[in-house]
Amino acid sequence: MPILNSASELQSVATAWRRHLHAHPEILYDVENTAAFITEKLQEFGVDEIVTGIGRTGVVGIIKGTGTGRTIGLRADMDALPLEEISGKPWASATAGRMHACGHDGHMAMLLGAARHLADTRNFAGRVAVIFQPAEEGGRGALAMVEDGLMERFDIAEVYGMHNMPGKKAGSFAIRKGGIMAAPDKFALKIIGRGGHAAEPHNTADTIVIGAQIVGALQTIAARNANPLRSVVVSVTQFHAGTTHNIIPEEAFISGTVRSLDEQVRDLAERRIGELASGIAAAHGAQVEYDYERACPVTVNHPRETDYAAEAAMEVVGPEHVDTEVDPSMAGEDFAFMLQSRPGAYIMIGNGDTAGLHNPAYDFNDEILSAGISYWVRLAEHRLPR
Repeated sequence: MPILNSASELQSVATAWRRHLHAHPEILYDVENTAAFITEKLQEFGVDEIVTGIGRTGVVGIIKGTGTGRTIGLRADMDALPLEEISGKPWASATAGRMHACGHDGHMAMLLGAARHLADTRNFAGRVAVIFQPAEEGGRGALAMVEDGLMERFDIAEVYGMHNMPGKKAGSFAIRKGGIMAAPDKFALKIIGRGGHAAEPHNTADTIVIGAQIVGALQTIAARNANPLRSVVVSVTQFHAGTTHNIIPEEAFISGTVRSLDEQVRDLAERRIGELASGIAAAHGAQVEYDYERACPVTVNHPRETDYAAEAAMEVVGPEHVDTEVDPSMAGEDFAFMLQSRPGAYIMIGNGDTAGLHNPAYDFNDEILSAGISYWVRLAEHRLPR
């Protein structure tokens, strides 16, 4: 089964949906207009049941097939990023300081296209739940929907997600079993020393010198503490201290991110940051206040469901265009919470030679919409055969 004829026919209308959504980005849970647009389209398609307000502003549509069976969930994210767009496209963001720089506009358009086809054909037994999630970009919207009873309320047996991938051939697919996206944690260190005159450093506990040593020491977590076969990234992204040239500051602030694909390595990194920072500070007569925030877990694809997803993609674009052993990404994805709740898989679709994700020049590639729509339809029909 190649690209669906109906998906090709939907290309222009899906492009219009996508560009409308791109021009009107909304942030985190404040996606009321986006959710209203989604709801309106699902109503037009004749979706059997539409529920809003799941996980605060999420939308779920239930499409019934011809015959009884299980329910599978297909998920797209709705929120944009707090970023000023520089793409120059006619459909660029109409709201200053906000843009769809991660392709969630395209994800919604692909799932809307699949919903329209599935509602028209009903060539499956059971039910398909199309899930439109808010607050993927740091708000843990997937967890909010799960905690709001998403899986139980709609009796979802399996759940699947898809994300575009700049730099990979347009319309191709990539997936792997196990960890495919990292746990994206945050840490913050407040160094409390003893300030004083810059001409008399011997009378101070210099928080800048201490902070500099901590920054260097944190790099040894990946280099000397973690098993080299288990990836971890520790990146310091902020270092704030001081107000002028002749004062050694009383306090300094350091923060950053930890990315890991293994829970044991994650635990190791959290522990070692605290140990290193506290030890270095104590050696200089200072103290450290330490905070570590676990944003979301590793996104772990279930083995059987990964095979199902790969098979569906292969039927759409051919085996030669599906990479089943793609390298994992150290970026994070809160779809991990849904995969903790139900078996499923997360797949990447190539966006072609475009700017990278979270880049102000990024734009979703409308040419891949038909491949994404076809994938969703084939997966639903494959998992819910008549």
